[in-house]
Amino acid sequence: MAKLWKKSDEKTNPAVEKYTAGTDYLFDMELMPFDIAASRAHAKGLEKIGIFSKEELKQLQGALDGLAEDLAAEKITITRQDEDAHTVIENYLVEKTGDTGKKIHTGRSRNDQVQVATRLYMKSHLGLVRGKCIKLAEQFVDAAEKYQDIPMSGYSHTQQAMLSSVGHYFAAYAESLLDDADYLAATLAHLDKSPLGSAAGFGTSIPVDREFTAKEMGFADVQTNSLYCQNSRGKFESAYLEALAQVMLTLGKFANDMVLFTSQEFDYFAVDETLTTGSSIMPHKHNLDVMEILRGNVSVVVANQLMVKDIAKNLISGYNRDGQLVKKPLFESTHIVVDSLEVAGIFLAGLTPKQESIRAKIHNGIFTADIANALVQEKGVPFRDAYVQAVGTAPADIDLRKNIASKKSTGAPGNLALEKYRARIKKAL
Repeated sequence: MAKLWKKSDEKTNPAVEKYTAGTDYLFDMELMPFDIAASRAHAKGLEKIGIFSKEELKQLQGALDGLAEDLAAEKITITRQDEDAHTVIENYLVEKTGDTGKKIHTGRSRNDQVQVATRLYMKSHLGLVRGKCIKLAEQFVDAAEKYQDIPMSGYSHTQQAMLSSVGHYFAAYAESLLDDADYLAATLAHLDKSPLGSAAGFGTSIPVDREFTAKEMGFADVQTNSLYCQNSRGKFESAYLEALAQVMLTLGKFANDMVLFTSQEFDYFAVDETLTTGSSIMPHKHNLDVMEILRGNVSVVVANQLMVKDIAKNLISGYNRDGQLVKKPLFESTHIVVDSLEVAGIFLAGLTPKQESIRAKIHNGIFTADIANALVQEKGVPFRDAYVQAVGTAPADIDLRKNIASKKSTGAPGNLALEKYRARIKKAL
């Protein structure tokens, strides 16, 4: 297949071709459906300004339908010689429609073509990840409601701090995920601008209607300055990856907790054995490899975001080929986050609190803050004096559920305010 930029029969040095193409052509298989969607909108825009006749547009749309079907049926591949999805699309259209296909690149460059396809990819996956965050948040709310009366030590500085509950613990992750969903939505609003029509970064004398094509693709607005469309490459991807990183920070903390809380030393939770792996030498082992990998993948996603920033920083204004290297961390991180949300939900479903074991490990010292508060409320002792008096005291017997119920401030163990989360979930769906 012919490269879109070839002007003669002179061949590129094979080493240069291999090095510059890298693995980009493989990543473009994932980008191609969005490139096809952008090509549909661009073709309609060209018909609107008279570049295509209605019959030519019909031919092109039919060919694009065929390309999408062939892609879904795995009949389409991108080779290193093709370089990218853009070349495969145009050559396919030329093969199917002849001279009509040769017009598809009118008024656009591969520069704005890759930008708009990537933007559509990010929009699609921000919505996908947001939906999975909300679903997992709802799962945590259900678990919080189910286990809200089961006492559990709360920790600060990795030491037992005050009495909490399993429900309180799970509700924390529900709220975190809902905040992550809000962050994803805000990021989507930020990215929801079409760069199509900016061409190579300097616009075009072809009178393309950028507002029309933006609307056709479902964008909320047009990214106005054509040079900024190119300068934003790396910035927008970094913002996208920051939103994904926030999700991973939530999941990674849960994963780390689970590795600790399911150890023999803590023994707070039982895990369905189908979610664990074994040791090749120690028959008794049931390892939480899935949570360890999830915990490690937080670092991968954070590192990928930093990689994108590092690639994009200090480049001269306009298009630079360095931007090609943004695809790998972008796609890799997307897959990690989608998969991590799925396995976290499966893991949570297979998790059961071990009530007696949790209760047996509660240290009496965690009630000193309650003793100080009682001195303040019942005897009028100034808190700082009550704080000192409470040191070293511990109740001989305490009703743990009553203690939990006494924590009535909003969001405390005795007032989880789960209805607020359910309202947020209902509104978000």
